Amino acid sequence: MNPAKRREIYTRLRDTNPAPTTELLFDSPFELLVAVVLSAQATDVSVNKATRKLYPVANTPTAILALGEAGLRDYIKTIGLFNTKAKNVIALCQILLREHDGEVPRDREALENLPGVGRKTANVVLNTAFGEPTIAVDTHIFRVANRTGLGPGKNVREVEDRLVKFTPAEFARDAHHWLILHGRYVCKARAPECPTCVIHDLCEYRQKTPPP
Repeated sequence: MNPAKRREIYTRLRDTNPAPTTELLFDSPFELLVAVVLSAQATDVSVNKATRKLYPVANTPTAILALGEAGLRDYIKTIGLFNTKAKNVIALCQILLREHDGEVPRDREALENLPGVGRKTANVVLNTAFGEPTIAVDTHIFRVANRTGLGPGKNVREVEDRLVKFTPAEFARDAHHWLILHGRYVCKARAPECPTCVIHDLCEYRQKTPPP
């Protein structure tokens, strides 16, 4: 894909949604971190339902540790893999208090050393909480990057590296959100809504859905 086409794709996505953000509800870096950990193999909707009840009661490492693992499970038991996630959240709270004065670190290595936090989660926190130009490649972004030609790759890291390398600087901070929202609501896995897509004529996907 040539630079002019890539820039036009991002320009149109920006025009459609000038201030994109995550659909996870949060009011602090810590709330975001916990929400992203809980969102693994779960929907943002299910996580938000749980955190709407959890955060008014406990939204700091100290408060969550006071709940204990069993108490935390009661709030997140509607989310998939809640037992493992409860253990990870309790453990990461302990590390945040012991090693980071209770604050979420603005450092990839430190974030990835937290239980339940991998590269994708670290990228989300760095981008959404701290404004870093990172791109967290999930299934939606992987699909959009390969279909459109924005950043084709055989695995998530390859796609991430290409998107980071080729995304123009002016779009770098918001690219993550534009691509994930586009994949979630327009460039869907089974039936992409190509006829109504704002980048239909720029996308290099050969199997576009025909007009009705």
